[in-house]
Amino acid sequence: MRQRITTNLWFDTEAEEAAAFYVSVFKNSRVVSVSHYTDAGPRPAGMVLAVEFELDGQRFVGINGGPEFTFDEAISLAVECEDQAEIDYYWERLSEGGEEGPCGWLKDRYGLSWQVVPTELDELMRDEDPARAQRAAQALFGMRKLDIAALRAAADASPSS
Repeated sequence: MRQRITTNLWFDTEAEEAAAFYVSVFKNSRVVSVSHYTDAGPRPAGMVLAVEFELDGQRFVGINGGPEFTFDEAISLAVECEDQAEIDYYWERLSEGGEEGPCGWLKDRYGLSWQVVPTELDELMRDEDPARAQRAAQALFGMRKLDIAALRAAADASPSS
């Protein structure tokens, strides 16, 4: 089945380098195609125009569009992780050369924002017991890289008297 919506990521000149990096981080990933600017411009002929790549089956396109636009936190890519080992792996790899942020957010070396979160986070945050959800949220807001055991412990903690 063809993917109907594809995320396009605007880079200055790093689209091919970024695609290779992302493909190295995620299993079941590959570069699909690379296209180049022609004499029609607006950038030098032969320069990489776009790189189509897949990350674990999800299609993306990196475009070398120029320096006019940069990434900010208004958009992020979320990576749901089954366990702490996955969180640790993705956090370490994606933040390398980038910047750690609060609540499981980071910026990679290209400035793209990621959320590295456990699959159970949504369940903890929407717990039917509002006090339990509040304790989990309070713990979350104090973390950078998320710690599943600490989130669970906070949710399960007895209310202080």
